[in-house]
Amino acid sequence: MSEEKKTPLYHEHVKLGAKIIPFGGWLMPVHYTSIVDEHRAVRANVGMFDISHMGQFVVSGSGARAWLNTMLTNNIDKLEVGQGQYTFLLNERGGIIDDLIAYRIGEEKFLLVVNAARVDEDFDWLDRHRAKEDVDLANRSADFGGVAIQGPNVAKMFDAELPPRNHIVDLTIDGMPVSIARTGYTGEDGVEVFFRAQDAAKFWNLILQRGAKACGLGARDTLRLEMCYPLNGSDLSPERNPIEAGLGFFVDLTKENFTGRDVLSNAKQNGTKQKLIAFRMDGKGPPPRPHYGVFVNDARVGEVTSGTLSPSLNYGIGMAYIDAPHAKIGTKIDIEIRGQKFPAVIEKKPLYKKKT
Repeated sequence: MSEEKKTPLYHEHVKLGAKIIPFGGWLMPVHYTSIVDEHRAVRANVGMFDISHMGQFVVSGSGARAWLNTMLTNNIDKLEVGQGQYTFLLNERGGIIDDLIAYRIGEEKFLLVVNAARVDEDFDWLDRHRAKEDVDLANRSADFGGVAIQGPNVAKMFDAELPPRNHIVDLTIDGMPVSIARTGYTGEDGVEVFFRAQDAAKFWNLILQRGAKACGLGARDTLRLEMCYPLNGSDLSPERNPIEAGLGFFVDLTKENFTGRDVLSNAKQNGTKQKLIAFRMDGKGPPPRPHYGVFVNDARVGEVTSGTLSPSLNYGIGMAYIDAPHAKIGTKIDIEIRGQKFPAVIEKKPLYKKKT
C-alpha cells in the first residue's frame, strides 16, 4: 500500500484539531467538533468541506466535445459554456466506474471533477479510449485544491454575485484566481470552489473568518444520505448501473453511441433485478450500516449500502439494493443488525425535505 496523500489543507485541519482518518488514499478530517454539530451548521447556516482530494481533469481540443459524449452518459451537447452536469463514466457492461461533474469551460474545453479514490483509474480509462489526434487530456489534480461551501447563508461568504445553479464562473477573490461552481452534495444551496494549491490555506482561512464552520467527512456523509445522494464505492460500483441506482435521469439514451449504452437501454426497457431504495428505521434501535442484510418475511432480499443516524430526522436511515419486486415505497422491511432484525420502511427519496 502506498502512503496516504495529504491535501494542501492538511495542516489547517491539524491546527483546528480535526480527527483525521484515511479515506480513498488520502488523510482527511472526519470531524472537528462533532458530526452532528457540523451537520446542523450546514442545514442552518454555512459549512465548509475540503474537497482537494477530488480529481480535476481538463479535456480540450477540436474533438473534445464529440469524444466526451461517447465516454459519458449525460449529453455534453446540452452544455453552454459555463454550465455543468452530473454524469457517469461506465465500463462496457454499463457498470459505474465513477460519477462525476463535467463543466464546459470553453468552446472545446471541459473540466471533469472526479472522485478521489478513482482519479488514477478514471484517467487511465479515459486515456486508453482517447481519440488521440484531436483530444488533449490533462490531470491537473496536484496543482489545485478545492472546497465545498454549503448552507442557506452561502452567499454571505462572498462579495461577488454567485453563478446560477449548475454554472461555473472564474473570479478573483482577495487576489486569488478561483473557479466557483454552484453545485453541492448536501441538499442545501452551495458552491464548490477550485483554486491553486498554493492559495489553499489563504482561501480556507478567509471563508472561516467570514463565518463558515469547518466540516469533515462525517457530516458530508449524513447530509448526503438524508438527500439520498449516492456515494461511489458504496451505493455505486462497477457491478451496478445507473438504472439500478435510480439515476436514469442522468443517462441520455437518445445519444446514438456511448460506452455501456446497450446495457442501459435494455435495463430501461426490461427493468433490473434489483433497485437502490431509501429506507428509514421504524422505532428505536441501532443505526443501519453497509452490508447489513435486508429481509422481507424472513427472506433475504438485499443488502444495505449506506446507513447512519440522521441528525435532522433523529432516526436511522439508509439506502440498500433490494430485489425489484419488493422495492415499492411503503414496503415494510427488516434490517439485520448483529443477528437481530429491526423493522424499517421503504421511503420516497429524498428522506430529508426542507421546510418551506
